[in-house]
Amino acid sequence: MLAIRAILRPILLAALLAPALLSCTSDSTPPGPDLSLTTTSLGPVLTGSGGKTLYVFAGDVDGTPTCTGSCLDTWPAFYQATPTLGASLKAADFTTITRTDGSKQTAYKGWPLYYFKNDAKAGDVTGDNVGGTWLVAKPNYSLLLGARQLTGLDGKNYTFDTKEGTGQSVYLIDSLGRTLYAFANDKRGKNNYTKADLSNNPTWPIFTTTLVDLPSSLNRADFGTITVFGQSQLTYKGWPLYYFGSDQGVRGNTKGVSVPRPGVWPVVNSTSPLAPQS
Repeated sequence: MLAIRAILRPILLAALLAPALLSCTSDSTPPGPDLSLTTTSLGPVLTGSGGKTLYVFAGDVDGTPTCTGSCLDTWPAFYQATPTLGASLKAADFTTITRTDGSKQTAYKGWPLYYFKNDAKAGDVTGDNVGGTWLVAKPNYSLLLGARQLTGLDGKNYTFDTKEGTGQSVYLIDSLGRTLYAFANDKRGKNNYTKADLSNNPTWPIFTTTLVDLPSSLNRADFGTITVFGQSQLTYKGWPLYYFGSDQGVRGNTKGVSVPRPGVWPVVNSTSPLAPQS
């Protein structure tokens, strides 16, 4: 009898422990992705650890992180060497940047990513529009804001009011950081530059896009479209928008502000006046 009990004891113990072990196994869940899209009050935004919102900085328009020193106390840089991605995110959109101090930072579509220290919980977006230059990272921006010194094709520095001088200007760019311009001789909703045969379009290419997401500081009602010789051109406050060919598609270039002289092809932002009526 004692021998039988000795044999049965470990069997009974295993039977008793099995439910507990199964319970532990079923309760454990795999860690979530390092980067996800989370629905917030501002719509879907890119989030990192614990669902915390990620941001981009207008000052990083050329792809170089410019938030350094004490700025990083407020806006910690996000970095994950090989991040796991949530649904609908593409690995090709993420790259690694080496900062000037040698540390690494993850970038999304060329934009370095940051957290905001005052976001207390997942889904908070309290950093959006801080200083007019911080934006939640969203996957489908049609336009963004750049913030930097304007430097013309002549190599001189200019301010937003088209005068020669130094200082950071905030202005409209496309989602890849390329500068957008208005033409002083245009009228509200009227392109007076582009020729019918589009022969001068390579010099000042018209800007075409479909509006999806905009920075929260911009008013969607300020945008429209016009048809220019079969091309659909986006307008802002009635100003048809253009690229400058000599910017060569390089993000952050603002060479057009001095061509052929300051004020003829200015950059624009929310303080720009409405284009004049025809």
